[in-house]
Amino acid sequence: MKKVRITVLKTTLDEQLAREYGVEGLGPCPMLREGQVFYADYAKPDGLCDEAWKALYQYAFALAHGAGGETFYFGDWIRTPGVAICSCNDGLRPVIFKLEATDEVSRPNAPAREEGT
Repeated sequence: MKKVRITVLKTTLDEQLAREYGVEGLGPCPMLREGQVFYADYAKPDGLCDEAWKALYQYAFALAHGAGGETFYFGDWIRTPGVAICSCNDGLRPVIFKLEATDEVSRPNAPAREEGT
């Protein structure tokens, strides 16, 4: 199994939906920042939102187990093998992530890490 690099590409806010349904002063996700990088395999990296992990884990698991040489969904989604672009499931302020297969071997019982730690 290999490590998967998870990069926060973009934090967003759907202003129309936020005005209609959100609380006063709602802004983009306060937990993650653009450019933040995590490494994972089957375990959620420390510092990554639980809700984001629920949306990402199946792609991380597939990439960690060798889908790095293939494109997802028969090549009609992402053109680059070993990459998935996904978002968390927050409908008002979704965060967009890039998941990439790496050559770094996952070590059982090694803690998942955030880049720079």
